[in-house]
Parts: sequence; structure tokens; C-alpha cells
Amino acid sequence: MASRVIIGSQWGDEGKGKTIDIYAQKSDVVVRSQGGNNAGHTVEADGEVYKLHLIPSGILNPQTLCIIGPGVVIDPKVILEEIDSLEERGITTKNLKIDPRAHVIMPYHIVLDGLSEEARGKTDIGTTKRGIGPCYMDKSERSGIRICDLINKDLFVEKAKQNLQIKNKIITRIYDAEPISDTFIEEYLGYAERLRHYVADTTYLVYNSIKEGKDVLFEGAQGTLLDLSIGTYPYVTSSYPISGGVCIGAGIGPTMIDECIGIAKAYTTRVGKGPFPTELFDEIGETIRVKGNEYGTTTGRPRRCGWLDVVILKFSVRTSGLTSLVLNKLDTMSGLKTLKICIGYDKNGEIITEFPASLEELALCKPVYEELPGFDEDITKIRNYEDLPQNAKNYVERIEELCDVKISMIGVGPGRDQNILR
Repeated sequence: MASRVIIGSQWGDEGKGKTIDIYAQKSDVVVRSQGGNNAGHTVEADGEVYKLHLIPSGILNPQTLCIIGPGVVIDPKVILEEIDSLEERGITTKNLKIDPRAHVIMPYHIVLDGLSEEARGKTDIGTTKRGIGPCYMDKSERSGIRICDLINKDLFVEKAKQNLQIKNKIITRIYDAEPISDTFIEEYLGYAERLRHYVADTTYLVYNSIKEGKDVLFEGAQGTLLDLSIGTYPYVTSSYPISGGVCIGAGIGPTMIDECIGIAKAYTTRVGKGPFPTELFDEIGETIRVKGNEYGTTTGRPRRCGWLDVVILKFSVRTSGLTSLVLNKLDTMSGLKTLKICIGYDKNGEIITEFPASLEELALCKPVYEELPGFDEDITKIRNYEDLPQNAKNYVERIEELCDVKISMIGVGPGRDQNILR
């Protein structure tokens, strides 16, 4: 029995949902510890496709306890739509628990998110405009509304009206926009009644599960380079997607984590603005985008695509203490004559191998590539590592060598069963 953390090792969108679903099948508890409905996990199971934004990917397993921890921010309308969608498709949500300390995304958060992005103009961050950042801002400002407040009718009404008064001053005086009416309060009270029976102290549930020797899986959202502290700031999320963020967002100590598994694609993608050293603007980049179906689960935006960057992967290994990697979408690389791996950056003639903190410095970096022969074979039906084409194995083993960490699983297709376990 073990407690495992699964995180994204790049800019998010690495296929965490699929990997989490696989591990969740043998987990007793699956925990979501940060982010909000700005995240998106796509899971394919039994010919069905499920797109999850707030609910842990373990929900497809009825015997798995699924937990939304105190570090998550929750849009009540979105989570209830997700619950209804799952129930309509025959997936029970009776095994879902929500921590009362989790913060609630309010309508004014969504409005302020959009107004803030609009005001930035060409310097916008590229947020999903779902209110996540402003909700975390209120949390830090200690004016946020939590789930425990939402299900306390009198307290919720009082806090919502108080906050709305302040937010409307910002909306009208700073952004010169129309104020928000308080009609949403009644709507949110309806959400509270539906969510009430899902609420439980999840810190207690997680702690006891680990102490009882159960398999506990912590599923990450977003990715290492979107981390608020160590990511490509300011083009980051408002929480901590690295392994250390699990302790904060789930309410457990670091000594209770046994394994940290990083998820990566066999190439690199990014959504939104910011420097991207290995980005491809040619036919190969478009081929990867189309073949890999690189469009956002949450936004539908086309992702920027580029060659694999092990400077990024080594940064993830180091900052999250990764014990292994999962390499997804190796099948997407089939048909390319040459496979390139970025092993360092040329910054004004100086070769660097560590990921820089400054975006201005990163923008100066040109990738230094190592080239390997490609492969043409269709590998989507291969399940044994030994059966992979030699050039595909050479690619995998070189990544392991460069990152100094074992690749424990290889994804060769989107399906739950399209994996090679090592």
C-alpha cells in the first residue's frame, strides 16, 4: 500500500487524467488538492470519453473514495453540472466528498477575472476567465467564502452581500463596468442544499486512510511550469501544482507521501503566452498538433507544440522529487524521420542546462538539440516494451538517462489500455 502524487511535469495537458484513471483503479482514495475548473482531465474508458474539471478522475471507479480538498476553489454551478452529467451516464457520485474549507467561486470573481484580463490588453495573462485567480486573491486577503459558509444560510447571505458591496465598487469605479445584482444569492443557496451532503472533513479522511494502509492517490492539476511560485511567472496558475502543493492543498504532511510520479508528453506543449524555446512553427509542429489532438479540454484552444525539452523535465524532477516519469503520446512521434531532444539552451553564446527564473532570460534562450533517428511503425497496439521499434526505445532510454529518473509507463494511445508498463 502506498500514497502517490501524480503531477504534470511540463506546462500542463500532459495526459494526467488518463494516468490518474489507471492508478485510480487500484487506489482506495483519490484526492484533488488544488486549482479549480480551469483544469481539465480527459479520460477514455470502455469506449466512453469523460471530461472532468473539478471531480477527481477516480470517480469512474465506484469503490474509490473521491476527495476535493481544502486547497481547491469550487464553482458550485460547474461541479453540480459535472455531477449531473456523470449521473446521467450511469456514474455514481455517492463516493464524492468535498472539504468544508474549500473556497467558493462567486459570480463577481468571474466578472472581475474577465475585466482584469481585458484591462491588461496586449499584456493579458491568458487566464480561462473562470474566476479562479480572483477567488484565490480573496482567500489570501481573508475575505473569501468557503463551502462551510455556503451551507450556513444566514452567514452566507451576510458575507455575500458584504463582499458584493466591495466588489461592485471595484467593478464600477476601477473598470467602469455595470454592477452585479444580488440575485445570485438565492441561486447559490439552492446549490448549497444540493452540495450539503457531499461535505466532510477530508483532511481527517485522508489521514486515516493513509494510517490504515490504504492506497491513496493525489491527482495534480495543471503542471510544474504553471506553479505560482516556481513557474513561468506571471503566466502561471494561482495555486501550487508541484508535489509540495499537495501537502498544502490536501492538509497532510510530507512524510505521508511515498511516491511522486511526473507525467510528460513525448514532446512539449503550451497554452497561452510566454516564451517557449522549443516551439515549432513549421509543418512538424502542425503535424504534432493534429495527430496529438492538441486542443484544450477546458478552453478548446489550440496548444502550441514543440520538441521535447528535458531542461524542463529535469527542473520538474528536482523541484518535485520525482521518483518516476510517465511518458505519454509516444505514438504521436511515429512517422517523424528525426526526433529532437532539447538538452540545454544557448543564451547569447552561453550554454545553460538549468531552467531560468526570468522570462526575459528565457526569451533569449535558443534550444540546443540532440538528434535521434525516428520511427515509422504504428505502436498503438504494442503492450510490451520489448516489442517497440528500436528507435522508439532509444528515444525513451535517452530521456531516462538525461533526466536521471525511470520511465515507468509509456502511453501509446488515448485509451485506458493503451499503455506499456515497465
